Amino acid sequence: MPFLWLIPTLPLAGFLVLLFGGRRLSHRVISLIGVGSIALAVMVTLSIGLEYQANQAVDYRVSLWHWFSLGNTPIGFSLYLDALSLTMTAIVTGIGFLIHCYAAAYMQQDADLARFFAYMNLFVCAMLLLVLADNLVLLYLGWEGVGLCSFLLIGFWYKNPENAAAAKKAFIVTRVGDTSLLIGLLLLFGHLGELEIQPLLTVVQDNWQHEPNLVWWACIFLLGGAAGKSAQLPLHTWLPDAMAGPTPVSALIHAATMVTAGVYLIARMFPLYAMSPDAMLVVSWVGVLTLLIAGIAALQQTDFKRILAYSTISQIGYMILALGAGGWSLAIFHLMTHAFFKALLFLIAGTIIIKHHHNQNIFDMGGVRHSMPKTSALLVIGLAGLTAIPGTSGFFSKEAILNQVFISSTAGPLIWWLALLGALLTAIYSFRLMFIVLCGPARNKISIEDVSTNSHFSLPLIPLALLALFGGFIPLDLTSVFGSLNTLSSPGWSHFLAISVTFVGLFLAYLLYLPTGNKPPVANDSLLARFANQGLGFDWLYAFMFVKPVQTLARWNKSDAVDSAYRLLAWFSLTWHELLSQSQSGKLRWYASGFVLGTVMLLGGAIWWL
Repeated sequence: MPFLWLIPTLPLAGFLVLLFGGRRLSHRVISLIGVGSIALAVMVTLSIGLEYQANQAVDYRVSLWHWFSLGNTPIGFSLYLDALSLTMTAIVTGIGFLIHCYAAAYMQQDADLARFFAYMNLFVCAMLLLVLADNLVLLYLGWEGVGLCSFLLIGFWYKNPENAAAAKKAFIVTRVGDTSLLIGLLLLFGHLGELEIQPLLTVVQDNWQHEPNLVWWACIFLLGGAAGKSAQLPLHTWLPDAMAGPTPVSALIHAATMVTAGVYLIARMFPLYAMSPDAMLVVSWVGVLTLLIAGIAALQQTDFKRILAYSTISQIGYMILALGAGGWSLAIFHLMTHAFFKALLFLIAGTIIIKHHHNQNIFDMGGVRHSMPKTSALLVIGLAGLTAIPGTSGFFSKEAILNQVFISSTAGPLIWWLALLGALLTAIYSFRLMFIVLCGPARNKISIEDVSTNSHFSLPLIPLALLALFGGFIPLDLTSVFGSLNTLSSPGWSHFLAISVTFVGLFLAYLLYLPTGNKPPVANDSLLARFANQGLGFDWLYAFMFVKPVQTLARWNKSDAVDSAYRLLAWFSLTWHELLSQSQSGKLRWYASGFVLGTVMLLGGAIWWL
């Protein structure tokens, strides 16, 4: 495993080549470099994974060079491989490769293809640094890297003001979480003097057993960072607007990078959270409230990609809930299965949107099952995974999370019932999307050819569909990281309810949203529907609380009081310069008179004071 450093280096090399030489390359070569660098990273990951298993899952650390020192604490540029980081690396590179393949076809007509793939490769590199980091400083570097890349990719088509605004919103909102994370890291370093992750967790368990307040605050600050990157309450508002970026970007953010960073952070720091049941309860409530709010908002969205965006917020909420309930490995399991069906759903969304002339309003679609039968079948598979239809990958992970919440000593029965309600909402909005888009008469003239028949588009879709169906059978052993999972099981009736809510949601969606006859469905325009469509008013609330006061202060301070003080200082200096420069006449008698006058004044002042 000495070649572990190659995994993040290969995407970085692709980024550098495209950044400095992309303008001189053809689109074919650009795509080859962009996709090929990730493909090589996948091959190295596979090789290292096989070697890791052959070595009986022995953790591995590689120190590349000494980076800098904080006081007496050396900070190395070093990587760490265990079962958790290997799983995350496989997801990032594997799903990232399939999305890159799709992007090569989706973006082939874009004039800035080199810039696009450069950003995408840097995005993957930053995420790999984050999950492979051996210390919190390198983790924070990758953390900030994915934030920067999300800003660049969401605003890729920056000439559109809406895209630029969405990119700025994502950057600013996540910076709030980044600041919280930084405070948490400084708190840990300030009290423990350690930044390497594994020794830090050992020191925490040894030194903070009787420091519940320090543990609590460290957990809460880290949770704030996770909420920012993973779009959890109250920092979730950036993700729906992030759909302004190209569809492959949306798929990469939602399935393999960015939003999974917060889940990984809490899972990596699990010994710290295990020491504070109160902090774990807060994590549980953040997760369950987020998944409910996102589910309600998704019910009234009309934009195809925004529905998927809110579903991502909701599914990440389930992962956060699992972490709060002590199901560390289950959260990573759901992260993996979610990556399968969510990448598939976004790429299918891109395919359908292309055929509808980039119109993303689902009420302008319809009849897609006739015009695009293969794409429709793949969409159904993705939605089956999202709604946890029994047998699909999403079923195994979500069912396990609900069981863990039920038996958890930190979550409680109320949270379980709310999580079950969230599963019902997921089924309703997912099948609402399916019925409106696939059924009924066509409401937008599209060409007859099914885009999914194009080999460039279908290449990543088939593997993702198979993973969405059967990915739940992939053995994911994380006991070497988290220890053995609680083997207790909830009663049979709870399993029956967990399975039944999906079919209840399907039935309700059938009654409410299946188009009948030739009458096209229309969006609900009631007050409550508009409230849900606008994300339950969080954007309005934040604009009222933060944006408008800042704008008001800016209007009041148009002249800028701080700059006025500096301008006054400059005026004072220039004025005295002009006055004193007049004394430089070059005449000897003037200088002598000035010397005598100054001497008399000094002597007079001295005599007066004495």
